[in-house]
Amino acid sequence: MIARLTARFTLGGRLALLGVGLAALVLAGCGRPLPFPTPGQELVVLTHPGPLTYESGAEGEEASGLEHDLVQLFAAELGVAVRFVVVPRHEIRERLARHEGHLAAGWLTPSPDTQFKYSNPYFTSTDVLVRHEAALPIRNLESLEGQTVVASKGSRQYRALQELQGKVPGLKIEAYPSETPLDLLEALARRQVEIVLVDRAILDMGLNFYPMLQPGLEIGAAHPIAWLFPADGNPEVFDRAQAFIAKLTQSPTLTYLRDRYLGHLERLRQMDVVTFINRISALLPKYRAFFKQAQLETEIDWRLLAALSYQESHWDPLNTSPTGVRGMMMLTEETADRLKVSNRLDPRESILAGARYVNLLKSYIPESTPEPDRTWQALAAYNVGPGHFNAARTIAKQVGADPDSWFEMKKVLPLLSRPEYYSRLKSGRARGGEAVVMVENIRMFYDILLRHELPYRPLEDIQEGMGESGNPKGKASPGGTGLKLSKKEIRPAG
Repeated sequence: MIARLTARFTLGGRLALLGVGLAALVLAGCGRPLPFPTPGQELVVLTHPGPLTYESGAEGEEASGLEHDLVQLFAAELGVAVRFVVVPRHEIRERLARHEGHLAAGWLTPSPDTQFKYSNPYFTSTDVLVRHEAALPIRNLESLEGQTVVASKGSRQYRALQELQGKVPGLKIEAYPSETPLDLLEALARRQVEIVLVDRAILDMGLNFYPMLQPGLEIGAAHPIAWLFPADGNPEVFDRAQAFIAKLTQSPTLTYLRDRYLGHLERLRQMDVVTFINRISALLPKYRAFFKQAQLETEIDWRLLAALSYQESHWDPLNTSPTGVRGMMMLTEETADRLKVSNRLDPRESILAGARYVNLLKSYIPESTPEPDRTWQALAAYNVGPGHFNAARTIAKQVGADPDSWFEMKKVLPLLSRPEYYSRLKSGRARGGEAVVMVENIRMFYDILLRHELPYRPLEDIQEGMGESGNPKGKASPGGTGLKLSKKEIRPAG
């Protein structure tokens, strides 16, 4: 993904000795600015954990995050490597003031602090109050009188609450020491806190993990999102970053990144998410071992395979469609014969064959297509068929779209149902729009499983022993958040 976008886009403090015979003291803010990095050196960037900032990849996989990807693009333009220093959010400003990084990229908002300067903004976001749906909604500031509102420690939202205390009598605020912003929403879902103030983009993600949450009043205007630099930092780093962001805002790069991290979040209805989370606990344990075996054979994350299977059959091994596709992975008879499946209704056979078929489809996608786009395109081909998908790639070239980009192919695939396009194709008409919806749903189910289920690391399982459900003993059980939802818990906001 980074390589594709790049192609489109042409320490630490020192010790000071105070007086003869005195002990050495570390003085905050006394470090020297880091020099401008040259090829062979590193751009040092402070960030904090989170789905929009920096998330460590599984073993053998790259880290991810919208901010992570932007920084990688900037470093590529400078021709240097990046070293991310991942710290708690509330430590970022203090450590940047000590020149422990060239800059900070952590979904940050400018504030009137003379110690720092900010880049031009590249996104905007708002703050929103959230309660559990079982509580009364928050419609105005008067509803907060005498209430306790919680925000993540060191966040923009916590600073906003401090300002709000002067306007709302009896308002109490608390700082929540979360590892990531989603942890605070999980605490609210568990009723460990009653009201929280969070970033709207984080809430959009969290609603798909915790559908019982109820958005309420927005606090303040939209906030710009920018990079943070020491006021006395290296001026060339700041100037180059400003030029990079200016060019960035004139290119489609931000649109691609927004789609990668946020574009699939509004596809599912609240009831769809509730049903899925319940079935993670009720149904997935029966088949988890088969998905993990499929990961061993294909190296595809078992949770992605489970997401695909849920989209196809809702984990019903006997599922059969009017067109004759059957089983957990809804294989056609032709595909099953090709993969030597003797019984499509056998869940183990179906899951293993479906995983092999995904890998086969990925092999048809040109290597010029980066990840994760290559995987999303293979899943689209799983739905619409490799012939139709190749036809869609041909159409993409004809209309000037990039066939290696999933963002572009989402616009092209629906054209397969229009006669002015399919009449010229050997493969004929296809419901390409359905393939787009399917893949976007899988992306969301996969995100939820990443939050609720542990990755599969075979060596750890062998060493620690497997539980009956296929989870390593002593680790999280199915539905790691422990949330069990019912239809009775769902009611419209407000």
